[in-house]
Amino acid sequence: MIASRVLLRAPLAAVARRATTTSSVRVAARPSGSLGSKLVFAALGAGAGAAGYHFYVQNEESSLPTVAAADKPKQPLDYQKVYNAIAALIEDENYDDGSYGPVFLRLAWHASGTYDKNTNDGGSHFATMRFKPEAGHGANAGLAIARERLNRVKDQFPEISYGDLWTLAGVAAIQELGGPIINWRPGRIDGAEENSPPDGRLPDASRPDGQHSRDIFYKMGFNDQEIVALLGAHALGRCHPDRSGFDGPWTASPTVFTNDFYTELLGRKWVERKWSGPKQFEDKETKSLMMLPADMAMAKDKEFRKWVEIYAKDQQKFFDDFAKVAQKLFELGCHFDENTKVYQFKPTNA
Repeated sequence: MIASRVLLRAPLAAVARRATTTSSVRVAARPSGSLGSKLVFAALGAGAGAAGYHFYVQNEESSLPTVAAADKPKQPLDYQKVYNAIAALIEDENYDDGSYGPVFLRLAWHASGTYDKNTNDGGSHFATMRFKPEAGHGANAGLAIARERLNRVKDQFPEISYGDLWTLAGVAAIQELGGPIINWRPGRIDGAEENSPPDGRLPDASRPDGQHSRDIFYKMGFNDQEIVALLGAHALGRCHPDRSGFDGPWTASPTVFTNDFYTELLGRKWVERKWSGPKQFEDKETKSLMMLPADMAMAKDKEFRKWVEIYAKDQQKFFDDFAKVAQKLFELGCHFDENTKVYQFKPTNA
Protein backbone atom coordinates (compact mmCIF):
# COMPACT_ATOMS: atom_id res chain seq x y z
CA MET A 1 0.00 0.00 0.00
CA ILE A 2 1.26 3.45 -0.86
CA ALA A 3 1.54 5.78 2.09
CA SER A 4 -0.69 8.83 2.13
CA ARG A 5 0.93 11.94 0.67
CA VAL A 6 0.17 15.58 1.09
CA LEU A 7 -0.65 17.42 -2.11
CA LEU A 8 2.54 19.19 -3.10
CA ARG A 9 3.01 22.50 -4.86
CA ALA A 10 6.63 22.90 -5.76
CA PRO A 11 7.97 26.40 -6.48
CA LEU A 12 9.11 26.39 -10.08
CA ALA A 13 12.55 27.72 -9.21
CA ALA A 14 13.08 24.71 -6.96
CA VAL A 15 12.22 22.09 -9.56
CA ALA A 16 15.27 19.92 -10.12
CA ARG A 17 16.36 19.88 -13.74
CA ARG A 18 17.09 16.62 -15.45
CA ALA A 19 18.83 18.14 -18.46
CA THR A 20 20.92 21.23 -19.02
CA THR A 21 22.17 23.12 -22.04
CA THR A 22 25.18 25.38 -22.38
CA SER A 23 23.65 27.99 -24.64
CA SER A 24 20.45 29.97 -24.67
CA VAL A 25 19.21 28.32 -27.83
CA ARG A 26 20.62 25.29 -29.57
CA VAL A 27 19.87 24.11 -33.06
CA ALA A 28 19.28 20.38 -32.98
CA ALA A 29 19.42 17.88 -35.78
CA ARG A 30 16.26 17.86 -37.83
CA PRO A 31 14.06 14.83 -36.97
CA SER A 32 13.87 12.13 -39.59
CA GLY A 33 12.09 8.88 -40.24
CA SER A 34 8.68 8.36 -38.70
CA LEU A 35 7.72 12.02 -38.32
CA GLY A 36 8.70 12.93 -41.84
CA SER A 37 6.78 10.01 -43.26
CA LYS A 38 3.61 11.07 -41.48
CA LEU A 39 3.49 14.73 -42.38
CA VAL A 40 3.16 16.44 -45.72
CA PHE A 41 5.65 19.28 -45.92
CA ALA A 42 5.12 22.36 -48.07
CA ALA A 43 7.46 25.27 -48.56
CA LEU A 44 6.50 28.30 -46.50
CA GLY A 45 8.30 31.55 -45.89
CA ALA A 46 8.58 31.00 -42.14
CA GLY A 47 10.12 34.02 -40.51
CA ALA A 48 11.85 35.30 -43.66
CA GLY A 49 12.90 38.93 -43.38
CA ALA A 50 11.58 41.42 -45.89
CA ALA A 51 14.24 42.48 -48.38
CA GLY A 52 15.24 46.11 -48.41
CA TYR A 53 14.23 48.17 -51.40
CA HIS A 54 15.03 51.52 -53.06
CA PHE A 55 12.69 54.11 -54.40
CA TYR A 56 13.40 57.27 -56.30
CA VAL A 57 12.05 60.79 -55.99
CA GLN A 58 12.71 63.65 -58.34
CA ASN A 59 14.77 66.31 -56.62
CA GLU A 60 13.38 69.76 -57.29
CA GLU A 61 16.90 71.21 -57.59
CA SER A 62 18.44 68.45 -59.69
CA SER A 63 17.50 66.18 -62.52
CA LEU A 64 19.29 63.30 -60.80
CA PRO A 65 17.18 60.88 -58.75
CA THR A 66 17.72 60.75 -55.00
CA VAL A 67 18.07 57.29 -53.50
CA ALA A 68 16.23 56.87 -50.21
CA ALA A 69 17.70 54.71 -47.48
CA ALA A 70 16.86 51.04 -47.85
CA ASP A 71 14.38 49.56 -45.42
CA LYS A 72 16.12 47.79 -42.58
CA PRO A 73 15.71 44.00 -42.84
CA LYS A 74 13.62 42.43 -40.10
CA GLN A 75 15.62 40.73 -37.39
CA PRO A 76 14.87 37.04 -36.79
CA LEU A 77 12.63 36.48 -33.80
CA ASP A 78 14.56 35.47 -30.69
CA TYR A 79 12.53 32.45 -29.62
CA GLN A 80 14.46 32.04 -26.38
CA LYS A 81 13.16 35.47 -25.36
CA VAL A 82 9.64 34.37 -26.27
CA TYR A 83 10.13 31.20 -24.23
CA ASN A 84 11.38 33.23 -21.27
CA ALA A 85 8.36 35.55 -21.49
CA ILE A 86 6.04 32.54 -21.40
CA ALA A 87 7.94 31.01 -18.50
CA ALA A 88 7.51 34.24 -16.53
CA LEU A 89 3.73 33.79 -16.75
CA ILE A 90 3.61 30.22 -15.46
CA GLU A 91 3.96 30.66 -11.72
CA ASP A 92 1.05 32.41 -9.99
CA GLU A 93 0.01 31.61 -6.43
CA ASN A 94 -3.54 32.74 -7.14
CA TYR A 95 -4.16 30.12 -9.83
CA ASP A 96 -4.56 26.32 -9.68
CA ASP A 97 -1.88 24.86 -7.39
CA GLY A 98 0.17 27.98 -8.11
CA SER A 99 0.85 27.29 -11.79
CA TYR A 100 -0.54 28.01 -15.26
CA GLY A 101 1.80 25.35 -16.65
CA PRO A 102 -0.78 22.56 -16.84
CA VAL A 103 -3.37 24.68 -18.65
CA PHE A 104 -0.69 25.95 -21.07
CA LEU A 105 0.16 22.33 -21.86
CA ARG A 106 -3.50 21.45 -22.26
CA LEU A 107 -3.92 24.32 -24.74
CA ALA A 108 -0.95 23.12 -26.81
CA TRP A 109 -2.27 19.55 -26.65
CA HIS A 110 -5.81 20.41 -27.74
CA ALA A 111 -4.65 22.79 -30.47
CA SER A 112 -2.52 19.97 -31.91
CA GLY A 113 -4.57 16.86 -31.24
CA THR A 114 -7.28 17.57 -33.83
CA TYR A 115 -5.12 16.25 -36.68
CA ASP A 116 -6.50 13.45 -38.86
CA LYS A 117 -3.95 11.72 -41.07
CA ASN A 118 -6.72 10.36 -43.31
CA THR A 119 -7.89 13.83 -44.34
CA ASN A 120 -4.58 15.60 -43.59
CA ASP A 121 -6.25 18.46 -41.77
CA GLY A 122 -6.50 19.76 -38.23
CA GLY A 123 -3.54 20.17 -35.91
CA SER A 124 -1.73 23.26 -34.70
CA HIS A 125 -0.70 24.79 -38.03
CA PHE A 126 -3.59 27.27 -38.38
CA ALA A 127 -4.39 27.90 -34.67
CA THR A 128 -8.12 27.75 -35.38
CA MET A 129 -9.08 27.71 -31.71
CA ARG A 130 -8.97 31.49 -32.13
CA PHE A 131 -12.43 31.17 -33.66
CA LYS A 132 -15.72 30.40 -31.91
CA PRO A 133 -16.45 27.03 -33.55
CA GLU A 134 -13.35 25.27 -32.22
CA ALA A 135 -13.11 27.37 -29.06
CA GLY A 136 -16.65 26.22 -28.30
CA HIS A 137 -15.90 22.50 -28.55
CA GLY A 138 -16.71 20.85 -25.23
CA ALA A 139 -13.21 19.45 -24.85
CA ASN A 140 -11.80 23.00 -24.97
CA ALA A 141 -13.79 24.39 -22.05
CA GLY A 142 -11.58 26.54 -19.84
CA LEU A 143 -8.81 27.05 -22.39
CA ALA A 144 -9.73 30.70 -22.89
CA ILE A 145 -7.88 31.25 -19.61
CA ALA A 146 -4.63 30.07 -21.19
CA ARG A 147 -5.19 31.88 -24.49
CA GLU A 148 -5.92 35.18 -22.77
CA ARG A 149 -2.89 34.94 -20.49
CA LEU A 150 -0.63 34.17 -23.44
CA ASN A 151 -1.93 37.24 -25.26
CA ARG A 152 0.50 39.17 -23.04
CA VAL A 153 3.33 37.43 -24.86
CA LYS A 154 1.63 38.00 -28.22
CA ASP A 155 1.51 41.72 -27.44
CA GLN A 156 5.22 41.66 -26.64
CA PHE A 157 6.13 39.63 -29.75
CA PRO A 158 3.37 40.40 -32.29
CA GLU A 159 5.22 38.69 -35.13
CA ILE A 160 4.84 35.21 -33.62
CA SER A 161 1.87 33.21 -34.90
CA TYR A 162 -0.68 31.89 -32.43
CA GLY A 163 0.10 28.29 -33.33
CA ASP A 164 3.78 28.84 -32.62
CA LEU A 165 2.94 30.70 -29.40
CA TRP A 166 0.62 28.01 -28.07
CA THR A 167 2.88 25.07 -28.86
CA LEU A 168 5.90 26.91 -27.47
CA ALA A 169 3.87 27.46 -24.30
CA GLY A 170 3.40 23.70 -24.12
CA VAL A 171 7.14 23.21 -24.42
CA ALA A 172 7.78 25.81 -21.72
CA ALA A 173 5.25 24.21 -19.39
CA ILE A 174 6.87 20.79 -19.68
CA GLN A 175 10.40 22.07 -19.20
CA GLU A 176 9.72 24.64 -16.49
CA LEU A 177 7.85 22.04 -14.42
CA GLY A 178 10.79 19.65 -14.48
CA GLY A 179 10.19 17.61 -17.62
CA PRO A 180 12.49 16.78 -20.53
CA ILE A 181 13.83 19.15 -23.18
CA ILE A 182 11.43 19.23 -26.14
CA ASN A 183 12.58 19.98 -29.68
CA TRP A 184 10.44 22.67 -31.31
CA ARG A 185 10.15 24.25 -34.75
CA PRO A 186 8.46 27.53 -35.79
CA GLY A 187 6.49 28.12 -38.95
CA ARG A 188 2.78 27.81 -38.12
CA ILE A 189 0.52 30.52 -39.51
CA ASP A 190 -2.70 32.21 -38.43
CA GLY A 191 -5.24 30.48 -40.64
CA ALA A 192 -8.86 31.24 -41.43
CA GLU A 193 -11.96 29.98 -39.64
CA GLU A 194 -12.68 27.69 -42.58
CA ASN A 195 -9.58 25.70 -41.58
CA SER A 196 -11.25 24.70 -38.29
CA PRO A 197 -11.53 20.94 -37.66
CA PRO A 198 -14.85 19.31 -36.79
CA ASP A 199 -15.76 18.59 -33.19
CA GLY A 200 -15.14 15.13 -31.77
CA ARG A 201 -11.51 14.53 -32.69
CA LEU A 202 -10.10 14.74 -29.17
CA PRO A 203 -10.28 11.79 -26.74
CA ASP A 204 -13.39 11.29 -24.61
CA ALA A 205 -12.16 10.77 -21.05
CA SER A 206 -15.41 9.06 -20.04
CA ARG A 207 -14.77 6.09 -22.34
CA PRO A 208 -13.47 3.12 -20.33
CA ASP A 209 -12.35 1.06 -23.31
CA GLY A 210 -8.91 1.08 -24.85
CA GLN A 211 -10.35 0.83 -28.34
CA HIS A 212 -11.70 4.37 -28.14
CA SER A 213 -8.22 5.67 -27.37
CA ARG A 214 -6.85 3.73 -30.33
CA ASP A 215 -9.56 5.03 -32.66
CA ILE A 216 -8.69 8.62 -31.73
CA PHE A 217 -4.91 8.41 -31.53
CA TYR A 218 -4.38 6.12 -34.51
CA LYS A 219 -5.99 8.80 -36.69
CA MET A 220 -3.31 11.19 -35.50
CA GLY A 221 -0.61 8.68 -36.42
CA PHE A 222 0.31 7.39 -32.95
CA ASN A 223 0.89 3.78 -31.88
CA ASP A 224 0.14 2.09 -28.54
CA GLN A 225 3.48 3.02 -26.96
CA GLU A 226 3.09 6.66 -27.99
CA ILE A 227 -0.47 6.79 -26.66
CA VAL A 228 0.66 5.64 -23.22
CA ALA A 229 3.61 8.05 -23.26
CA LEU A 230 1.32 10.99 -24.05
CA LEU A 231 -1.03 10.08 -21.21
CA GLY A 232 1.87 10.52 -18.82
CA ALA A 233 1.24 14.26 -19.08
CA HIS A 234 -1.61 13.62 -16.64
CA ALA A 235 1.07 13.89 -13.97
CA LEU A 236 0.36 17.61 -14.30
CA GLY A 237 -2.75 19.56 -13.43
CA ARG A 238 -6.21 18.66 -12.29
CA CYS A 239 -9.76 18.38 -13.60
CA HIS A 240 -12.44 20.99 -12.91
CA PRO A 241 -16.20 20.34 -12.64
CA ASP A 242 -16.94 23.59 -14.50
CA ARG A 243 -14.74 22.56 -17.44
CA SER A 244 -14.50 18.83 -18.08
CA GLY A 245 -17.04 17.90 -15.43
CA PHE A 246 -14.47 15.77 -13.60
CA ASP A 247 -12.76 16.81 -10.39
CA GLY A 248 -9.33 16.53 -8.81
CA PRO A 249 -5.63 15.91 -9.55
CA TRP A 250 -4.09 12.68 -10.79
CA THR A 251 -1.00 12.97 -8.61
CA ALA A 252 0.08 14.51 -5.32
CA SER A 253 2.49 16.86 -7.11
CA PRO A 254 0.42 18.35 -9.97
CA THR A 255 2.96 21.07 -10.80
CA VAL A 256 5.97 18.76 -11.18
CA PHE A 257 6.48 16.69 -14.33
CA THR A 258 7.28 13.11 -13.27
CA ASN A 259 6.27 9.52 -14.03
CA ASP A 260 3.87 9.63 -11.08
CA PHE A 261 0.81 9.13 -13.28
CA TYR A 262 1.97 5.57 -13.96
CA THR A 263 3.11 4.78 -10.43
CA GLU A 264 -0.17 6.04 -8.99
CA LEU A 265 -2.25 4.18 -11.56
CA LEU A 266 -0.58 0.86 -10.74
CA GLY A 267 0.28 1.39 -7.08
CA ARG A 268 -3.03 2.48 -5.59
CA LYS A 269 -6.38 0.81 -5.26
CA TRP A 270 -8.95 2.77 -7.24
CA VAL A 271 -12.66 2.75 -6.49
CA GLU A 272 -15.55 4.52 -8.17
CA ARG A 273 -16.23 7.87 -6.55
CA LYS A 274 -19.70 8.39 -5.15
CA TRP A 275 -20.75 11.87 -6.15
CA SER A 276 -23.14 13.77 -8.39
CA GLY A 277 -20.64 14.23 -11.23
CA PRO A 278 -19.63 11.92 -14.09
CA LYS A 279 -18.09 8.54 -13.40
CA GLN A 280 -14.52 8.76 -12.18
CA PHE A 281 -12.32 6.94 -9.72
CA GLU A 282 -10.63 7.97 -6.47
CA ASP A 283 -7.85 6.34 -4.51
CA LYS A 284 -9.36 4.29 -1.72
CA GLU A 285 -6.74 5.29 0.84
CA THR A 286 -6.82 9.10 0.78
CA LYS A 287 -9.70 9.94 -1.59
CA SER A 288 -7.59 12.91 -2.69
CA LEU A 289 -6.49 11.67 -6.12
CA MET A 290 -8.51 10.68 -9.14
CA MET A 291 -8.35 8.70 -12.36
CA LEU A 292 -10.62 8.97 -15.38
CA PRO A 293 -12.30 5.98 -17.03
CA ALA A 294 -9.94 6.37 -20.01
CA ASP A 295 -6.97 6.32 -17.62
CA MET A 296 -8.14 3.07 -16.07
CA ALA A 297 -8.23 1.54 -19.55
CA MET A 298 -4.45 2.00 -19.70
CA ALA A 299 -4.08 -0.42 -16.79
CA LYS A 300 -6.66 -2.93 -18.02
CA ASP A 301 -5.64 -3.22 -21.67
CA LYS A 302 -2.79 -5.73 -22.05
CA GLU A 303 -0.81 -3.80 -24.67
CA PHE A 304 -1.24 -0.46 -22.95
CA ARG A 305 -0.40 -1.86 -19.51
CA LYS A 306 2.92 -3.17 -20.79
CA TRP A 307 4.06 0.40 -21.38
CA VAL A 308 2.49 1.71 -18.18
CA GLU A 309 4.65 -0.76 -16.25
CA ILE A 310 7.78 0.23 -18.16
CA TYR A 311 7.28 3.93 -17.49
CA ALA A 312 6.33 3.36 -13.85
CA LYS A 313 9.68 1.65 -13.30
CA ASP A 314 11.87 3.94 -15.39
CA GLN A 315 11.28 7.70 -15.34
CA GLN A 316 14.24 8.36 -17.65
CA LYS A 317 12.74 6.04 -20.28
CA PHE A 318 9.45 7.89 -19.94
CA PHE A 319 11.16 11.28 -20.30
CA ASP A 320 13.07 10.15 -23.40
CA ASP A 321 9.96 8.75 -25.08
CA PHE A 322 7.76 11.65 -24.03
CA ALA A 323 10.17 14.19 -25.52
CA LYS A 324 9.85 12.50 -28.91
CA VAL A 325 6.10 12.08 -28.85
CA ALA A 326 5.46 15.62 -27.57
CA GLN A 327 7.37 17.08 -30.51
CA LYS A 328 5.42 14.83 -32.85
CA LEU A 329 2.13 15.93 -31.29
CA PHE A 330 2.92 19.64 -31.51
CA GLU A 331 3.89 19.27 -35.19
CA LEU A 332 0.77 17.41 -36.33
CA GLY A 333 -0.67 19.05 -39.43
CA CYS A 334 2.23 21.48 -39.76
CA HIS A 335 3.91 22.35 -43.05
CA PHE A 336 7.50 23.29 -42.38
CA ASP A 337 10.10 24.48 -44.84
CA GLU A 338 12.71 21.75 -45.20
CA ASN A 339 15.35 24.09 -43.77
CA THR A 340 13.35 25.08 -40.69
CA LYS A 341 15.60 25.03 -37.63
CA VAL A 342 14.84 22.82 -34.67
CA TYR A 343 15.24 24.72 -31.41
CA GLN A 344 16.00 23.61 -27.89
CA PHE A 345 15.36 26.11 -25.12
CA LYS A 346 17.19 26.63 -21.88
CA PRO A 347 14.78 26.44 -18.92
CA THR A 348 14.73 29.59 -16.84
CA ASN A 349 15.12 27.58 -13.63
CA ALA A 350 18.10 25.53 -14.84
